[in-house]
Amino acid sequence: MKKSMLSFFRDQLMDKVPPVATADLSGQTVVVIGANTGLGFEAAKHFARMNPAKLVLACRNEEKGKAAVSKIQQDTGFKSVELQLLDLAKFSSVTQFVDNFLRTSDRLDILVANAAVAPGTYKATADGWEEGVQVNNLSTSLLCLLLAPRVVETAQNFNKNARIVVVASEVHYWAKLDDNVLDALSSFEVFGSKEYCTPSKISSRYFDTKLLNVFFTRSLATLLQNTPVTVNCVNPGFCISGIRREFTGFMVVMDWLMEKILARTTEKGGRQLVWAALGSPENPEDLKGAYVNLHRVEEPSDYVIGVEGKKREDKLWADLIKELAKVDDRVQTIVQDFSRSR
Repeated sequence: MKKSMLSFFRDQLMDKVPPVATADLSGQTVVVIGANTGLGFEAAKHFARMNPAKLVLACRNEEKGKAAVSKIQQDTGFKSVELQLLDLAKFSSVTQFVDNFLRTSDRLDILVANAAVAPGTYKATADGWEEGVQVNNLSTSLLCLLLAPRVVETAQNFNKNARIVVVASEVHYWAKLDDNVLDALSSFEVFGSKEYCTPSKISSRYFDTKLLNVFFTRSLATLLQNTPVTVNCVNPGFCISGIRREFTGFMVVMDWLMEKILARTTEKGGRQLVWAALGSPENPEDLKGAYVNLHRVEEPSDYVIGVEGKKREDKLWADLIKELAKVDDRVQTIVQDFSRSR
């Protein structure tokens, strides 16, 4: 599918976001990444009104995370909200979060991987990666993979459908990775290197990382295809958000104008995340590996679904697993175990 800028403007201006999906989440555990503000916070607040047994807000900043917990409790009257610290710019924080969660929670029904950055300049993390690719792709993927066995176990033990939702974006329609990245021995090493991340490349970094989110979703869904778990990715649309706070120069002016004219509220964006986690309960298979927009499945970009895209997806998946296995050797075991069951 191709998506023109005209169709983007039309969708935003019409702003036909359906009401929030609802379900009884009694007894269930929900984790929302990046839940102290914006889309994640609004999605978490919606989930809180559905009475889960436990709602975990995974946040980088402790002070802001505690404030989010208090605000949700105050606004909804729901008390079983807890904060767990997670900084996707640090692999050690991801593994610590996973270890703590697995130790303290015996089930995981819904995982919403929402946190992301839109870098304005090149910035390296403590792990040596460009911040955008580590936060939006490597750490998000690591988190989903390490928690996948608990999600599958929950679905099997309780004879239900469980969900892993990756927050992507319609900007993936306008992204295509360079051949020198995709043909490299390690795509992610090149993509995240300082040499590659020139100002022009950084300007499209968010678009590119969202394309990688779509590819990852499809690969993870394939890995888990014989389980009762639905993996999908969702487009929240262009919303009022602090994610673009690092924009500089002309982009600041453009973003301000677009927010004034086109942006949805973060609450409406949060509805999209909730639908990806709860929608189509009668036919959850329809959402496996799907790209979700406006509470329905839509075809991702022609690049993603084409012959070349499939080859690129397979290469990126292999390179991703190779990189993540260096961080945590559980990754390789998890992939091998689920591959054998396919």
